[in-house]
Amino acid sequence: MAMPSRTSQNPHGLRQIGLDQIWDDLKSGIKHVYKRQSMARTRYMELYTHVYNYCTSVNQSGQGAQQIPRMPPGKKTKQPTGGAQFVGLELYKRLKDFLKSYLVNLLQDGQDLLDEQVLTFYTKQWEDYQFSSKVLNGVCAYLNRHWVRRECDEGSKGIYEIYSLALITWRDCLFKHLHKQVTNAVLKLIERERNGESINTRLVKGVINCYVELGLNEEDPTAKSPSYEVYKVHFESPFLEDTERFYNRESSEFLRQNPVTEYMKKAEARLMEEHRRVQLYLHDSTQDVLAKQCEKVLIEKNLEIFHCEFQNLLDNDKNDDLGRMFQLVSRIQDGLGELKRLLEAHIHSQGEAAVEKCGESALNDPKLYVQTILDVHKKYHAMVITAFSNDAGFVAALDKACGRFINSNFVTKLANASSKSPELLARYCDLLLKKSSKNPEEAELEDTLNQVMIVFKYIEDKDVFQKFYSKMLAKRLVQHMSASDDAEASMISKLKQACGFEYTSKLQRMFQDISVSKELNDQFKVHLATSGDPLDIDFGIQVLSSGSWPFQPSCSFVLPQELERSFQRFTAFYSNMHSGRKLNWLYNMSKGELVTNCFKNRYTLQASTFQMAVLLQYNTGETFTVQQLQESTRVKQDILVQVLQILLKSKLLVTEDDENDLQQDSLLSLFSGYKNKKLRVNINVPMKTEVKVEQEATHKHIEEDRKLLIQAAIVRIMKIRKALKHQQLLAEVLNQLSARFKPRVPVIKKCIDILIEKEYLERVEGQKDMYSYLA
Repeated sequence: MAMPSRTSQNPHGLRQIGLDQIWDDLKSGIKHVYKRQSMARTRYMELYTHVYNYCTSVNQSGQGAQQIPRMPPGKKTKQPTGGAQFVGLELYKRLKDFLKSYLVNLLQDGQDLLDEQVLTFYTKQWEDYQFSSKVLNGVCAYLNRHWVRRECDEGSKGIYEIYSLALITWRDCLFKHLHKQVTNAVLKLIERERNGESINTRLVKGVINCYVELGLNEEDPTAKSPSYEVYKVHFESPFLEDTERFYNRESSEFLRQNPVTEYMKKAEARLMEEHRRVQLYLHDSTQDVLAKQCEKVLIEKNLEIFHCEFQNLLDNDKNDDLGRMFQLVSRIQDGLGELKRLLEAHIHSQGEAAVEKCGESALNDPKLYVQTILDVHKKYHAMVITAFSNDAGFVAALDKACGRFINSNFVTKLANASSKSPELLARYCDLLLKKSSKNPEEAELEDTLNQVMIVFKYIEDKDVFQKFYSKMLAKRLVQHMSASDDAEASMISKLKQACGFEYTSKLQRMFQDISVSKELNDQFKVHLATSGDPLDIDFGIQVLSSGSWPFQPSCSFVLPQELERSFQRFTAFYSNMHSGRKLNWLYNMSKGELVTNCFKNRYTLQASTFQMAVLLQYNTGETFTVQQLQESTRVKQDILVQVLQILLKSKLLVTEDDENDLQQDSLLSLFSGYKNKKLRVNINVPMKTEVKVEQEATHKHIEEDRKLLIQAAIVRIMKIRKALKHQQLLAEVLNQLSARFKPRVPVIKKCIDILIEKEYLERVEGQKDMYSYLA
């Protein structure tokens, strides 16, 4: 009986090729590949062609029909859509068996090896095997593209591309038997490196690459994203446990023998080493988990020790070590909370101590007070920037601490008023902006004003600052004592930027009035010149709008006859320009110059209007009683006494009585022997009681203004909300006004009662603590 040929033509012209026909040569070529011997391109193409020819052959059954295997009842059969898809299973099985046999033989050479020997063996064999398997994958490219892909698409289990099959076979035949000794050997090498030895990192990297490569997604062999399960389970997990043990032991021993500052340097170095370790030979996915494991052991477990050391570092201004601690602790989630709290407490205590060190002198020395505050802020602001990287939480701690000690300290307690800080700050601004021989250069002044705004930011009672600043600005403008109009404008601009237009609107209107007054004076001079009847004295006037300036109405006073004509001429001139406007004269704010003809030298005295009125009386006589001077000037008794005391101290007047206890009948005479080194003498110095009364009046006005602001806020809130509980109303009032000042709860309650009396609000019957708005 004749046997059919192994290669024959079917009626459609396709060949049928048996696997046995090609296998021997194909196997010989594959062995050649796995021996890592060089291969000619022609030989490679022969092997590729064997696989191609086999995959494209057709299994014949009858006249070219494809034979469909019989399936048990109930089983689904794959419906063929072409011949090539069925050819490949037997070849796939033989390739699988070849790889398994190759690795089983290889295992015998490595299973008794340990430490570096097993690593050398494993990495060398893996690199060779991986390379050879990629070549084999190329030889079987047609099998992968058609048969393997079709099988995978149709849901066949356990079918992979040839390279993946090679990896799985390595995992099952070699890795599973050697991974424990290989992983242990790697861990020993890493520990030796941590102990300062040099190691062959190529061995470690080779193992890691293998473990990562073996992470196949067997559920979806075609998936592009690999699974790192092999690497995670068989290396990363034991590696992390080993890391924790190593650093637990090392950190405990190091802390027993070294200060915390040295430990932080060690921890910092170790964290950098572990970071580099991942970059050098571990997989990137280990970076975060390794960092967290090291941070937990090196930092988190020692947080209490760090907290204790943090206070010592603050006390000794160790900014470098503080920065190192911050960088370490910031790695721990929510780890910085205690450091922020400690910093805030430290800055607060340092600020309070610095102010207390100034003593009572700071009460009347605004420069000393403000500079002391700024010195504390400057020091710790620099620390926050350099040591704590300007972290928002540490900036907030600095702000809270400064706010606390600036608004409540030794000086404010001594004055028994939280408003002392804004008052002293306003007085410091007055020193800076008033004409003086000590005025700084313009650039330096601008920088100092910026520093002032730092303190201003922390001031709670900004309305107090506004009142005092407004009064002092008014005096500087009226007395022409501003050092620089640009500096004045710059400061108002800074305040406007910090608190808004409303806060500075009156200050800006003062400037406008001064500008208008200059024009008015020019017009008055032209009027005098054209009238043909000029004044015999140089007369200047400032007209101020009553709602913008913080001046109180002048007390009773009789203008000296020498000034009467000037007064009358200007009043008539102004009335012609603005009919219906009334001028209220502020004599207490006025000043002038007197030229003396009664002394050896001719002096020019710069005096207040009240001082001028007293001295001009001595044109008609040499001696007057206090009562006579009071009757002729009509200046209030207490103010007149102060005016006289200043003239006595300046030696222009003399008395035989005690100048500190002047009576109505005390005689005061002009001192004809008056001498002064200067020919131009300023005797217009502020009176103590005037300053004191003015300060008391300012504080009183502040309280009155606050009550009005609180009432306005309550009405605004209730108009919108219609009805509100007591506590909610308090909270909203505090929230609305906190930018200007911190209202006290008893004052808010009092204002609520006032508004109930005025019938803006009413208490809701039957509902406790509920108010409703009355339209």
